[in-house]
Amino acid sequence: MLVDSHCHLDFPDFTDDIEQVFSRARDRDVAGFQTICTHLSKFEQVYRLTDGRPGVWCSVGVHPHNVEEEMPFETAEIVTHAQRDRVIGIGETGLDFFYDHSPRELQIEGFRRHLAASRETGLPVIVHTRDAEAETCRVLREEAAKGALMGVIHCFSAGQDMADCALELGFSLSFSGIVTFKKADELRAIAAKVPLDRILVETDAPYLTPVPNRGQRNEPAFVADTAAVMADLKGVSVETLAATSTVNFFNLFSKADSKEIENT
Repeated sequence: MLVDSHCHLDFPDFTDDIEQVFSRARDRDVAGFQTICTHLSKFEQVYRLTDGRPGVWCSVGVHPHNVEEEMPFETAEIVTHAQRDRVIGIGETGLDFFYDHSPRELQIEGFRRHLAASRETGLPVIVHTRDAEAETCRVLREEAAKGALMGVIHCFSAGQDMADCALELGFSLSFSGIVTFKKADELRAIAAKVPLDRILVETDAPYLTPVPNRGQRNEPAFVADTAAVMADLKGVSVETLAATSTVNFFNLFSKADSKEIENT
């Protein structure tokens, strides 16, 4: 069984066929899903997707793109939502200096509030970083000095320095469809060196559709294609990659109950 560790199933792209999306995923042995919160103001609609759906969990947080529009929000608000039983992660949070949809200083402040919530709740933090690797590492190191952190760099597409920083801090790296792209040789070289016990797989659906489905809306079923490429890079069978990445997911997101997918 595979777990799509990071998808956005509350987005309008899935409004008309969400049950078919789940069905197609399970047809490809994708039995677990973490749907990611990007606005605190939309947390309830994210959470509703977990209702009555074993194997579907969610996070709580504010994407760096949305920090300005969601301010003011406090660590306590994130912590309160995180007490809900289907919430297993904090985020997605982090820094995006490529688009700069929110001012950089606000992004950094928002990032620190999420990291504080992660420390307080014991839930792993889900980190987005784009064109901000050095600053992301700086903030992570400073916050880790205040107390142990755990989490994942989602949709990993950065360089070796970011990989080394994350691994040194005990974080996992999650690989998306980007690792299947024709021009992603450097990323594949990094992925090949990441310890197998620190690897997760994801879609980031509806974005970043992997080969061979480029041009289509991404959905959780396609995490199987990313897993196949990762298995090849690691020199293991697809079954081993699937089993190991799933164990890694439940080890990191330990509030989720693996028994929910065992009989799916």
